[in-house]
Amino acid sequence: MSRHLPTAGRTRRGVCWLSLLALGLLAAAAPSAAAKSASEIQAAVKACLERFAKQVSGGRELTAQAKGILVMPGVIKAGFILGGEYGEGALRVGGKTAGYYRLASGSIGLQIGGQAKDIVILFMTEEALRGFQASEGWEVGIDGNVALVNLGGGERVDFTRMKEPIIGFVFDVKGLMADISLKGAKFSRFHPK
Repeated sequence: MSRHLPTAGRTRRGVCWLSLLALGLLAAAAPSAAAKSASEIQAAVKACLERFAKQVSGGRELTAQAKGILVMPGVIKAGFILGGEYGEGALRVGGKTAGYYRLASGSIGLQIGGQAKDIVILFMTEEALRGFQASEGWEVGIDGNVALVNLGGGERVDFTRMKEPIIGFVFDVKGLMADISLKGAKFSRFHPK
């Protein structure tokens, strides 16, 4: 019995160190993202919307119908048991920026890896858009349910039959983490430098 204790202790220490390493990597990425200026965020949002139009068949038509578009380019997620996610972007209304937003979330559970991804959330009704803009910190699944569209292989979604007030897309995913969920993601308004 005493022979197993040293191995168990090493395993726990190893898990703790790897968890700290994953969180450290996320923390290292967040300050560089947080240092973005309004013009840098605008450029990243524009590039993200161009990728969205190319990668999501019918995406350009759908964004034209949206009352507001929250664009979060290059969101970073990392984890090993403990995980975190961070990104900055902008809300566009009528083709103009209506505010800047941060996404931050944390999680605990079976997870390992890291990824960067783009997120576009379309507010299809004025009511959904007003609810988002009025919140101090809008959390997916609590303050609003998001219909997450899962696209693969260049397939086209019939958006004319979608009647959801809020539609979310996660695309251009790079990395080795299998999670594309938005559950628990919290968006808060901020003022870039």
